[in-house]
Amino acid sequence: MSSATILIGISIALICGLISNRLIKLIHLPNVTAYLIVGILIGPYLFSLINPNLGGILSTKEVESFGIIVDIALGFIAFSIGAEFKLSTLKKLGKGIMTITILQSMGALLFVDVALIIICSINNSLQANLPLILVLGAVATATAPAATLMVIKQYKAKGELTDTLLPVVAADDAVGLILFSISFSIAQTIAKSNAGISDASISFTSLIGMPLLEIFVSLLIGSIIGIILTLSMKAFKSRANRLICMIASIFLGVALCELSSEYLNIEISSLLTCMMIGALFCNLRDDAIQILDGIDRWTPALFMLFFILSGAELNFSVMGNITVIGICAVYLISRSLGKYFGAYFGAEVTHASKKVRNYLGLTLLPQAGVAIGMARSSSSIFRSIADSITSTNLIGANYLNNIGDTITAVVLTATLIYELFGPVITKVALTKAGEIDSSK
Repeated sequence: MSSATILIGISIALICGLISNRLIKLIHLPNVTAYLIVGILIGPYLFSLINPNLGGILSTKEVESFGIIVDIALGFIAFSIGAEFKLSTLKKLGKGIMTITILQSMGALLFVDVALIIICSINNSLQANLPLILVLGAVATATAPAATLMVIKQYKAKGELTDTLLPVVAADDAVGLILFSISFSIAQTIAKSNAGISDASISFTSLIGMPLLEIFVSLLIGSIIGIILTLSMKAFKSRANRLICMIASIFLGVALCELSSEYLNIEISSLLTCMMIGALFCNLRDDAIQILDGIDRWTPALFMLFFILSGAELNFSVMGNITVIGICAVYLISRSLGKYFGAYFGAEVTHASKKVRNYLGLTLLPQAGVAIGMARSSSSIFRSIADSITSTNLIGANYLNNIGDTITAVVLTATLIYELFGPVITKVALTKAGEIDSSK
């Protein structure tokens, strides 16, 4: 594919994203919803439902060629999450907030895992679907802080529930990424074994040892790059040069993770690595917030492309499968219950007020960037493994591709639903708690 075709595709995606940005404001929905809808409309799969010969503005090959953009965007998303993980701030928040954060994340993971395990056990498909279940359970932990923050700012919410909600959604994605790294490593081992890959075997080492090794190496690489980035700030003082240093460090983190997968056969998490770069940088530099402002100005176009391309990858032929629709429905219901009861139990344990217990879980439903990032990262790795064995094991490759497609379909569909209704439910919960003027 020519570079001109790729550049035209990127230009069209950005222009459509800008237009949708304006239109979505008329109905007061988050920008991410607009970007996902744009991706679906210009992607290669929607109109093929009407006529198999019809395609979208972006072809399947074009969407695949934008993979590097997605990888880099994921790196910046993870870096931004890490930058929120300042130890001094966490100490001020106290153990209560972290307890609630961990319990509501674990609640979502356990509810989704248990619900899907029960359903798959009933129809005798547990072994085949176990990797999918583990990934979806981990993705369920993520919450969209942007959508929640938008509601709080728009309606000027104030009170104990709001004060509890803000730090919980800030720390939630960091906890979710750690849980995701553990779950995905185990899921990958099981999926390889199910696909009949000769060098894959299920043992204590493969299920526990390798995931821990991969997490350790991810954090180690992130720590080294984070320290180098921090030291580089002493040599480069201008805003432009510091921005270049941060961009280079994220690019390097993503690249090293790709190389480790290619040459060392270790699936290091670029999400965890880049999160560690951001976490170390913000904790080692007192002026980190001012420096990070440069990244916030540079990334909007990148994130817009990320969400549009994510929407463009939603393969509706997979959604036509009644099993996938069922999995999506179970995911939506069980995640919502897990978030609610996890937050309720966390608030109960920490002796929070009645309104925090009753309404906090309802404000944690929105999902967006990080959940999509987890889904994209895992499905990309499954497809990459499938590509490497296609010539020798077509059945195994199809199995792995199906897992990747199902993860993407379920998470993107759930994200659209959560982004449509999540902010509304958050507003209702804050109003019921008396922290939003009911006349607004």
